[in-house]
Amino acid sequence: MTPEAPHPMRVLAVDDEAFQLKLLTRQLARLDIHDVTACTDAGEALALVREDPRRFGLICCDLQMPDMDGVEFVRHLGDLKYPGSVVLISGEDDRTLHAAERLARAHALRVLGALHKPVSSEQLRQAIAASSAARLAPHPRAPQRSYGAAEVRAAIERNELTNHYQPQVELATGRVVGVETLVRWEHPQDGLVFPDRFVQVAEENGLIDNLTRAVLAGLNGALHQARVWQDAGLSLQVSVNVSMDNLTDHGFPGFVADAVAQAGVPPSRLVLEVTETRLMKDPVATLDILTRLRLKRVRLSIDDFGTGHSSLSQLRDVPFDELKVDRGFVHRAWCDEGLRAILKPSLEMARQLGIRTVAEGVEDLDDWRFLRASRCDLAQGYFIARPMPAAKLTEWLVDWEARRGDLLA
Repeated sequence: MTPEAPHPMRVLAVDDEAFQLKLLTRQLARLDIHDVTACTDAGEALALVREDPRRFGLICCDLQMPDMDGVEFVRHLGDLKYPGSVVLISGEDDRTLHAAERLARAHALRVLGALHKPVSSEQLRQAIAASSAARLAPHPRAPQRSYGAAEVRAAIERNELTNHYQPQVELATGRVVGVETLVRWEHPQDGLVFPDRFVQVAEENGLIDNLTRAVLAGLNGALHQARVWQDAGLSLQVSVNVSMDNLTDHGFPGFVADAVAQAGVPPSRLVLEVTETRLMKDPVATLDILTRLRLKRVRLSIDDFGTGHSSLSQLRDVPFDELKVDRGFVHRAWCDEGLRAILKPSLEMARQLGIRTVAEGVEDLDDWRFLRASRCDLAQGYFIARPMPAAKLTEWLVDWEARRGDLLA
């Protein structure tokens, strides 16, 4: 029995201007999409979606509409858990359009793009192609259950935590210079559990110090893996995230120095990424600990710069030698004037301070080329590699060498 063929794409077009709807419908017809429902009233369009959220595979929505604007319409789509794809269309300025796009993504909607009026046929074609790929992609799993402090404590004690590693490469040469360590929990019943399900629990229940020590120097720790790679001829820096809560214990620098010595790797091979998920409790103690770590030749990185509580005063006061630019300022900066206005000065400021720069969230070739042209030092992101178990790195390195030459052309 042959599987049932997928239904042709059904499109819902929402715009209070009848002429714009006619133009959009005509452009869709040129792309061989004829099942288009046009609505000049967002409330009526929402009622159609509410009747059957799976009726339309794609919704093209204007932002500037009377009664119910596009932002409100998108919020309702999020409340309905609309499973299809969304294209936002507007004559508003770049920053407003992109703010609406980020908001739609925050509502867990599958946003294919935010397009300026008048929309070109090529822009629509690309959005339709992305929508088709999205419909064929597997739906994400339902969120896993939450975990309590006792479960997280037991996971640490039973050595159920494991590390995955995401490569970092030099933009100028394509050379692989390091990896970021990303902890996972191999739950005996639930499978692989990601850190957003348990790290905050550890922070809120006094377990983050034990968790960090396990990630850094446990049986499956990053320092042990760095030694394995070193013995195999791979001199890779290993970055490990530390919470502000780790930086209140004056014994932490000594622990790190001892762990590095026991692993038999140079201290400069370790990079501690300071992640500010929580406010700094004791600025004096934190500065004391970070400065002592730096004196021990451990490298320090300010993570997700531009978000959370990171500030210019910390760059002034703390001896960081690496600045990681958050993915929210990296991806698509090549075509977003607002992102460029933040990214480029950050890179230039770091250069003047003598600090190495790392761009997170490099998702495509355009991101890669723009960052190379902007003289960023290192890059990491899905365009380069997803996080992987340590055992997979050697195989990935072979594939990367095959790609590397083309990316430097």
